[in-house]
Amino acid sequence: MPLSEQEQRLLEEMERSLYQNDADFVATVNSGRGRTNYTLLVVGILIAVLGIATLVAGVIVRLPLIGVLGFAIMFVGVLLAVAPPRRASGYSSQDIPRQQSRSPKPKSSSFMQGLNDRWDRRQDGRE
Repeated sequence: MPLSEQEQRLLEEMERSLYQNDADFVATVNSGRGRTNYTLLVVGILIAVLGIATLVAGVIVRLPLIGVLGFAIMFVGVLLAVAPPRRASGYSSQDIPRQQSRSPKPKSSSFMQGLNDRWDRRQDGRE
């Protein structure tokens, strides 16, 4: 279901406000996305296929222990394949407390108040 024009404008306004008011957060989120590690993806898929083969072999020879081992191998392979890429430069111990101790900016509270007012007007049928 597509967004209405008003909802699209509101979403764009929220995005602009986020970029203006909390540029540090936006930079942190955008830098967290790394490039896909195709080697890890291929290795994970190969391990998952090996796990499936081991699982099927366990069913064929009727040994549940081999089937469970195959499932565990398959699970590890899938985890490797879908694991998020690691960044070359990790977070330092000094970055985390600084981000947690930041106080909210007054502009964002007025922005949220404006959104709440719009919501109330919309619910009352005035907008």
